[in-house]
Amino acid sequence: MLRRRAWLLARIRYIGIMKPFFTRWLVTTLAVLVVMQIPGIGIRADSLGPLLGAGLLLGILNAFVRPVLLLLSLPLILLTMGLFFFVVNALTLYIVGSVVPGFHVSGFGSALIGSVLISMVSWIFSAFFKGSDGRVHVLKQSGESPQIKTVRGRVIE
Repeated sequence: MLRRRAWLLARIRYIGIMKPFFTRWLVTTLAVLVVMQIPGIGIRADSLGPLLGAGLLLGILNAFVRPVLLLLSLPLILLTMGLFFFVVNALTLYIVGSVVPGFHVSGFGSALIGSVLISMVSWIFSAFFKGSDGRVHVLKQSGESPQIKTVRGRVIE
């Protein structure tokens, strides 16, 4: 009984840790879905499976590959005053279009326009998935009893 309860508590903690990942995946997938509905963009998915796969791979690339690309292209980013960020985002979307079967990106121009729109839409959707009360709760451990301290203000990620 004790072993089962410990397993259940570990599973609940794991789900709590993974919640931001799943939320980000949902937001990215919804943003790609919205951008796909705009005619003339050149981004499409054959079904729901490739759309979910594209959202997942886009999130993974943004988490692991994009920071390396940004570091390598830092001189160009500084030279163009930040506009090369759009090229890096388009490159990641173009890679997703070429890797995920059933998810299609027409060309680099479509990837550039699509990445800008996906960034804007996901930024808007992210506002709906913040904390329900709009506040930041900081868990502070002092001694043995944890205390929750409420902080007012905006979240800067």
